[in-house]
Amino acid sequence: MLRVAIIGASGYTGQELIRLLLRHPCVEITALTSRRFNGVRVSEVFPVFARETDIKFIHPSTEAIYDLSDFVFSCLPHKAAMDIVPQFMEKGKKIVDLSADYRFNNHEVYEKWYCKHTSPSLLKDAVYGLPEFYRAEIRKATLVANPGCYPTSVIFGLAPLLKNKMIDLNSIVVDSKSGTSGAGRTVATEYLFCEVNEGLKAYKIGQHRHTPEMEQELSLLAGEEIIISFTPHLIPTSRGILSTIYSKSLKDISTSELIRIYTDFYQKERFVRIYPEGNFPNISFVKGTNFCDIGIQFDPRTKRIIVISVIDNLVKGASGQAVQNMNIMCGFSEDSGIDNLTPFP
Repeated sequence: MLRVAIIGASGYTGQELIRLLLRHPCVEITALTSRRFNGVRVSEVFPVFARETDIKFIHPSTEAIYDLSDFVFSCLPHKAAMDIVPQFMEKGKKIVDLSADYRFNNHEVYEKWYCKHTSPSLLKDAVYGLPEFYRAEIRKATLVANPGCYPTSVIFGLAPLLKNKMIDLNSIVVDSKSGTSGAGRTVATEYLFCEVNEGLKAYKIGQHRHTPEMEQELSLLAGEEIIISFTPHLIPTSRGILSTIYSKSLKDISTSELIRIYTDFYQKERFVRIYPEGNFPNISFVKGTNFCDIGIQFDPRTKRIIVISVIDNLVKGASGQAVQNMNIMCGFSEDSGIDNLTPFP
């Protein structure tokens, strides 16, 4: 059994990792860290785990973590992750980092949008953890930078169009809507029930930190620099992301042909589902799963291709994708622990 530690395990992504790993056939959770809940049983913080595990949170500075684990997930926020990732690397541990700290190829881009990078030398060793595009690199990696939730939905939605050079690269507009769990498990007025319920609002227009991450990966797919217009929105639901992506087609094309192109592009991918013509995904169809569901429509009046890309932001957008990366890094079946379907309704 692979012994796994989760650093910063008391947030939503940490909790989701615990949920998934408790059902993983090849994994044993041997260490969970939390400054706030040091010494407290995980089932007391998350009652959903009652009678599932007796493990207690320990302080992240505990030296025993190195001896307790073979593999590490870091669920710390950006900047904090840079303080611990190099330490585990020095100890020879494989690690998946769920922060933004190692997602960028250029530390100057990171510093423009986040903060000073304290270990830029590790960026060349980090692999961007989108398995469907970097599987071979992930298999050999020691450090994997788990992608952001918005970028995951957008990259999946645009990749076939970019690889086939089908759209005007200056025309891309992304309108994304996310549940409130994307903001993390922190107390903030704007995420209180009365602030969010029955509401819908845009935020960080033109300045969301996931924008340069999307542009980096989309540019690599296109083979030239891409700048996009990205507007995220907060919706009154716990989890899920729906990204509506607009781009100008370079030629007239039928919706059925677009669906064929997408189906062929993702035909070998377990966790990408392309919808038939006239059908479009709903966040309720992917809740709790590692799927990315995609619907496509060509608008002949405006010559625009419209893509709807849907994920669960805590699973394919975070912890499920992290487990998928671990499976590849450790030689397990890629869908181990993350092959469930959503309950519906």
